[in-house]
Amino acid sequence: MFRNPDTEAIRALLREVKTIAVVGLSPNPARPAFRIARALQSFGYRVIPVRPKVDSVLGEKAYASLAEVPEKVDLVDVFRAAEHVGPIVDECLRLGIQRLWLQDGVVNEDAAARAQAGGMTVVMDRCIWRDHVNLCPETAGAD
Repeated sequence: MFRNPDTEAIRALLREVKTIAVVGLSPNPARPAFRIARALQSFGYRVIPVRPKVDSVLGEKAYASLAEVPEKVDLVDVFRAAEHVGPIVDECLRLGIQRLWLQDGVVNEDAAARAQAGGMTVVMDRCIWRDHVNLCPETAGAD
């Protein structure tokens, strides 16, 4: 059965990563993916949108797939339905991406287990924004 990393490991991950590819980043400001990605930018992360048929989001060029991103990605944050996670994991493994974050409500035990077996750190069914605010308040604007 899948288990998320412990709190200290998640805190360390959030402090280590610099560039986050957000798969499913919507250009619609009302969508959670947009609001969370904007917050991640405010925390100092570079956010790269991965969404077909979109030119840019939050001032960053968007890419149709992870394979098209021309720079190193430290973490892939997924805002897609659980049935789409398997191919995303396959792409991460092919590209050598080491960290995967599946947002609240995105649960795919098989894909998460395959990612872990491939050497990836996986966080599943958690909100990266909420964890950052709670675990790294020094960069989240909290006192």
